[in-house]
Amino acid sequence: MQLRKTLLVGLVASALLAGCSSETDSIVMAPLPQVENQFTPTIVWDKSVGNGVDQFYSELSPVWDGTTVYAADRKGLVKAFELDSGKELWSVDLSKNNGFLFANLSALLSGGLTVFDDKIFIGTERGTVIALNKENGEVLWDVEVAGEALSKPVVSGDLVIIHTSNGQLQALDTATGAIKWTVNMDTPSLSLRGESAPAVAFGAAIVGGDNGRVSAVLLSQGQLIWQQRISQVTSSTEIGRLNDVDMTPVIDDGKVYAIAYNGTLAALDMRSGQMLWKRELGSINDMVLSGDNLYLVDQTDRVLSVRKSDGVTLWTQDQLLNRGLSAPEVYNGYLVAGDKEGYLHWLDTSTGGFVAQNKLNSSGIHSRPAIAGDKLMVQARNGTVYLLTR
Repeated sequence: MQLRKTLLVGLVASALLAGCSSETDSIVMAPLPQVENQFTPTIVWDKSVGNGVDQFYSELSPVWDGTTVYAADRKGLVKAFELDSGKELWSVDLSKNNGFLFANLSALLSGGLTVFDDKIFIGTERGTVIALNKENGEVLWDVEVAGEALSKPVVSGDLVIIHTSNGQLQALDTATGAIKWTVNMDTPSLSLRGESAPAVAFGAAIVGGDNGRVSAVLLSQGQLIWQQRISQVTSSTEIGRLNDVDMTPVIDDGKVYAIAYNGTLAALDMRSGQMLWKRELGSINDMVLSGDNLYLVDQTDRVLSVRKSDGVTLWTQDQLLNRGLSAPEVYNGYLVAGDKEGYLHWLDTSTGGFVAQNKLNSSGIHSRPAIAGDKLMVQARNGTVYLLTR
């Protein structure tokens, strides 16, 4: 397995401060904005799923399918809940006994949950992908892949697409887990910890790489169609060399939208990869597209609305700087993001102004909120899953 040096986002911030001569040179978290709530978000139910993810890197978040919510913790506990009532339907522990009494080996679930047809797919830091029966949690198959499966599995037809930590894009058979093809995404020696989950459309997988490129791969054969570099190395320093595209590209109307850590938001033609426009914005978080606008959280936790046609910034909300925001989600016409103190911030999508704020859990919120029909799902770092409504 290819070895490389990886950095957590928090360590990047610390590295930026290394060598500062002034005691005032520091990253300061913005104080909690004072918000006059226009409405009070309602918690329908909350349920515990093991020990959550603690302070480890993880994008685990709940997923909804029909009348059921599925959620997991990092150690390997996976649960299914009835959407309306929160009643637990089943629970399975994917950790393994290591030969010592009362000691289990953590499964290190990390890549998020994906539900497709009758299965749930999960990736792990141990370099495996697991398929479960969604009706009872039974393990259907467990397959070793090329590296840590840090991004969410993506299903297209009879293939599960996995982007591993060492830059391999792999397609697995949904029925058996057999590896159908592998494409090397050319990973640099230094990168942030995390990988882009692919987006699929028109028979292609579009994926970001740690080399600042966006690539299109033909799903049927694993053949590279095109690559486009959207971010260049900015300096000779280690931080300046980080230009990862770690977010899931957004595909809309024949265009691909992607953003790199070190400062480029770009729109590409999906057929050719040709650059249509680019702007100086940087992030590692997923963006959300709603209507004619892209919404994103940049690397300093500014929240922005950007017009998709030309990349013009429509508004910026800078009162949440360095609060460790999650990727945002649009729910009931509002932009919602969590922070590391456990607050949910609700913004007006037209202006970026605050419309509501509520604290869920002091352990913090790292993973992106998710939609469950007409409700919102949020998973806190300690494993508590919340179902909310506006």
